[in-house]
Amino acid sequence: MENHWARTCRTAKHLVELYQKSLKNESKGAEANFAYEHKDDDNPDGPEDHNNATHLDVDDFLPLTGDLFTARFADCHFDELEFPALGGGTKQLDNQSKISWSELSLSHLDPRAKECELEVQRIIHLQGLANQLPDTFTDPKRVTKSHVPAANAPIKIDVPEGQNYTSNESRARLKRGRPLGSKDKNPRKKKGANNQDGHIVVNETPRESPEETLDMLVPEEPQVPENEEISINYNMSRKVWNRDKTDVDDTFAYNVALNAMFEKARRNSRHGAPWLKACVSCHVMLEARHREDQEPKSVDECMHRKDWPKWKDAMQTKLNSLTKREVFGPVVRTPEGVKPVGYKWVFVRKRNEKNEIVRYKARLVAQGFSQRPEIDYEETYSPVVDATTFRYLISLVIQEGIDMRLMDVVTAYLYGSLDTDIYMKLPEGLKLPESCKVSSREHCSIKLNKSLYGLKQSGRMWYNRLSEYLLKEGYKNDSICPCIFIKRSGPEYVIIAVYVDDLNIVGTPGELPRAIECLKRGFEMKDLGKTKFCLGLQIEHLKDGILVHQETYIEKVLKRFYMDKSHPLSTPMVVRSLDVEKDHFRPPTDDEDILGPEVPYLSVIGALMFLAGHTRPDISFSLNLLARYSSCPTKRHWNGVKQIFRYLQGTKDLGLYFSNPSKGSLYGFADAGYLSDPHTGRSQTGYVFTMGGTAILWRSTKQTMTATSSNHAEILAIHEASRECVWLRNVIQHIHGSCGIITDKELPTVLYEDNAACIAQLKERYIKGDRTKHILPKFFFTHDLQKSGDISVQQVRSCENLADLFTKSLPNSTFQRLVRDIGMRRLKELK
Repeated sequence: MENHWARTCRTAKHLVELYQKSLKNESKGAEANFAYEHKDDDNPDGPEDHNNATHLDVDDFLPLTGDLFTARFADCHFDELEFPALGGGTKQLDNQSKISWSELSLSHLDPRAKECELEVQRIIHLQGLANQLPDTFTDPKRVTKSHVPAANAPIKIDVPEGQNYTSNESRARLKRGRPLGSKDKNPRKKKGANNQDGHIVVNETPRESPEETLDMLVPEEPQVPENEEISINYNMSRKVWNRDKTDVDDTFAYNVALNAMFEKARRNSRHGAPWLKACVSCHVMLEARHREDQEPKSVDECMHRKDWPKWKDAMQTKLNSLTKREVFGPVVRTPEGVKPVGYKWVFVRKRNEKNEIVRYKARLVAQGFSQRPEIDYEETYSPVVDATTFRYLISLVIQEGIDMRLMDVVTAYLYGSLDTDIYMKLPEGLKLPESCKVSSREHCSIKLNKSLYGLKQSGRMWYNRLSEYLLKEGYKNDSICPCIFIKRSGPEYVIIAVYVDDLNIVGTPGELPRAIECLKRGFEMKDLGKTKFCLGLQIEHLKDGILVHQETYIEKVLKRFYMDKSHPLSTPMVVRSLDVEKDHFRPPTDDEDILGPEVPYLSVIGALMFLAGHTRPDISFSLNLLARYSSCPTKRHWNGVKQIFRYLQGTKDLGLYFSNPSKGSLYGFADAGYLSDPHTGRSQTGYVFTMGGTAILWRSTKQTMTATSSNHAEILAIHEASRECVWLRNVIQHIHGSCGIITDKELPTVLYEDNAACIAQLKERYIKGDRTKHILPKFFFTHDLQKSGDISVQQVRSCENLADLFTKSLPNSTFQRLVRDIGMRRLKELK
């Protein structure tokens, strides 16, 4: 209240004088005028003039109860004769007495003030009660144990008897994130009383240190090691992840996110929401399905699965195979200076073309990442058959009417002998011999006699072992295709295409069984019969031909990236706009956000590249455009990826169809898209080679140098196509010559081009003219090939050039026509 009057009295000087004159008037009917002459809306208390302000004491001008006066505020007049005093006017106050501002008769007329006063008194009362409560750690005798269990109690504390620690203040508490017994870096001083000299005397009470008290009363909690992380639902599952042993991949991230959503739904379901309880059960089912669908990552994970007996049998089968192959040498104490490599169990379920599980397979692999180059290994390269050669072999099967079988080598890498000494840690399940039981298991290692999965040189050791055996049996091999082994016996022949441990055997009916028996004599083989599913390719042997497609792989990719429920489209990309600013495939601008790592853009590009390189040339151009922005994708580019997914959703069974009456030769088509990338001034190169009307080799790529004209771009494109044609002709000639396949006189491969100027220049070789002098002479390599009779460049109309599919975006009708012209068909059309 004093503050209120202090603010009221800090008014202009002439207003104070006016108020004092009204008090000096002794007449009861005198009127005290107290009006604000300078009142405004911003300052209802009147203007403040700090320079002319006068500070007055309240007692100098307080009104007396005996004075009868009228205070005029604006247009309102108050007279005590007409308006009696508050409280009914029944209580008469003493004359000339001061007003009591805490009068009981006035408090009930202001309910809000009364409520505030009661609230303050209640707070003061509660504070007093809190100050009287005993301290659990300092005054154990005054603590009363409750027989009602506390909710969410972290730990139960038993207060020891006979210990009484008294203090005027509470003990130091265990701060979050700090160990027991830690002290403040800058301790605060305790309050005390000043002595006669003015120094502060600290009130010290004899007692034990807070650290000893806490260590005595609070039991030590189990600490999580530094290299481990607890799960989000650690209180329930007690799951701990080791940083050194946990593989942080997409599966691990999915499991963590699933556990987080499940834990949140479980907590919310306690409040009785039915839909949340249903969500919890749904999460449980999804988690169970996901765990069962994913491959196990460790032995412990296998043991907690329903199919553990099958995994256990697979592990035992693998150990028996290792013992049979004599892969393991003696168990010895690790030599000094030798760091043994680690090991890991890898589990995988083999599936067929219908995505059905056919076999459980366990593999013991060595952690070859710890090997040192030129010490533990030298050469690591191991060739495999390429997709182009494999597609040509399929066309050869159709043309010659021969069979195609698939065989699998059991534990192929275990056949290769090591050229260096390799020691490995003792794996799980391998018993320690009696001679080494004196030493601990960590100090012992096992020497490897043969190559093991995971070693750097294992692939090369297996290829060397297989090639030596086949060459010894009379097979021929050429450096042009090192994974093709051919053997001929009169009119009979057989071809073995090697892809690591998968052997595709193509041959005549008489020689094919002998080749199978030869392989079984040297290795443990599995005869899988006619080739139907190999390297992710589904091979459908139909009545009129063979269809190669990847429907199962497409379904798996769509499901992985949550596009399996999308609506199908008829083309893999939208038609590009001629306006550079409206091009959907333009580079990211400054005002666009770059997608973060949470968007699996790189994974999508990698999955689609495998598809485009084997059976789906129709998405090559659109995929090449999107792959350019792998380091800085935006939402526009991600929408382009979804466009491809939606196109694949409607064409899952589309593939390459090799028809029976195909006796055609090799043809090539080349084209260039001038300024296909107008943002960098680069053009697009596209070419395709067909055998019997079906594509076996194709490519769509951006040119590495800037073309100054469309003629220049076409020369660069046909140069790249000519190089591929030379290699493809050599492979075909090697296979035909080794097998004794009778063909017509070697004719040049026709290479179609739609640019007349380019064709004329390639016929006349390099001419230094005004328009061609800047083109390097090496790009006229095609002229030499035409002169030698290997290639014949001929003109074709642009609408009939099949390479247009790889250089530009096309309307729907043109796109569908070119897709059929390169030999692509749907399975439902052929059945």
